[in-house]
Amino acid sequence: MNLHEYQSKALFAEYGIPVPKGVAVRTAADAKAAAEKLGGAIWVVKAQVHAGGRGKAGGVKLAKSPAEVEAYAQALLGTRLVTHQSGRDGLPIDWVYVESGSSIERELYLSLVVDRSAERIAVMASAAGGMDIEQVAHDTPEKIFTLTLHPAAGGVEDYQARKLAFGLGLSAEQQTELRDILRKLAKLFRDCDASLVEVNPLIVTKDGHIVALDAKINVEDNALFRQKRLAAMRDPAQEDELERRAREHDLNYVSLDGDIACMVNGAGLAMATMDLIKLHGGEPANFLDVGGGATAERVTEAFKIILTNKNVRAILVNIFGGIVRCDTIAEGVITAVKQVGVKVPVVVRLEGTNVDKGRDLLAKSGLTITPATGLTDAAAKVVKLAGGKP
Repeated sequence: MNLHEYQSKALFAEYGIPVPKGVAVRTAADAKAAAEKLGGAIWVVKAQVHAGGRGKAGGVKLAKSPAEVEAYAQALLGTRLVTHQSGRDGLPIDWVYVESGSSIERELYLSLVVDRSAERIAVMASAAGGMDIEQVAHDTPEKIFTLTLHPAAGGVEDYQARKLAFGLGLSAEQQTELRDILRKLAKLFRDCDASLVEVNPLIVTKDGHIVALDAKINVEDNALFRQKRLAAMRDPAQEDELERRAREHDLNYVSLDGDIACMVNGAGLAMATMDLIKLHGGEPANFLDVGGGATAERVTEAFKIILTNKNVRAILVNIFGGIVRCDTIAEGVITAVKQVGVKVPVVVRLEGTNVDKGRDLLAKSGLTITPATGLTDAAAKVVKLAGGKP
């Protein structure tokens, strides 16, 4: 689960991490009032969306008067921001964050992530922070410094903080500030069950202090049961509607840009199914794992979700019956086709427990369902029916 910048900065402030003063608002009039309350001569108006690249996409504006703050807020609120991370439809701007301007001497990069291979928290830092950090990582990865935190150490050790500080070219006083920020970020990371905490940029101000100019926090979904306060910060408007509906029915769903919908049990089989669709010249419209304990009701709901995507031109159901029985899936497919009124071709490949019974149910259903005898056969048939390769 992602948090907005203003929510992340509120958490930063709670942990004593220095951030500029700012106010999140939902109207242009409130934006102007916020600028007047904050005072100063320069303000930054930031669109609050769950995507990076806001600056390059026009979602971050520098204003020199409260009236200009109001005008920028008016132009942003109620629109959708399209960035390289948002998808082609963009994300809705329901909030803007009005922040006091900062005097920037240098822009750095700092983040904490879960390194699953090392089974530790990894800290990454670079002196080349800012909007082009992805390009830096791609072209000059040697400019990014990485270290991992040993769980027995309880956080960032002194030598680790010094190592990063030397790499970033910080003064002695700034090294002390960085060490303090690192320790507080590590504590926040653990306390909040985060999967990512990113500060880009972490700035050195003209008077020599280190400040978190941006803040991004991703919380591990599987830990939300013990993070009630953070779970309440979820913004459904920033999430894919179909993915949200799927989550409510314990379905693992991710929207994609293709036109062949997939309904599969098991993440590995789902990935293989999408690979074969592409191999045969098609494009998957989604990743959908109904899980090992799928029921007829869940399969029906899965059909409803994938058919909400107007780009879908064919559906591939690929089930290996282990825990879930093939006849249960067949019942769900039949119910869904009847209830939803499926108008696109449906290809079904069943293997495993009760496969003969499942195939028999489909054959006697009277519905136009194309059976497949194997995964390759299923992929070839669904691509052809979707209008792909002959």
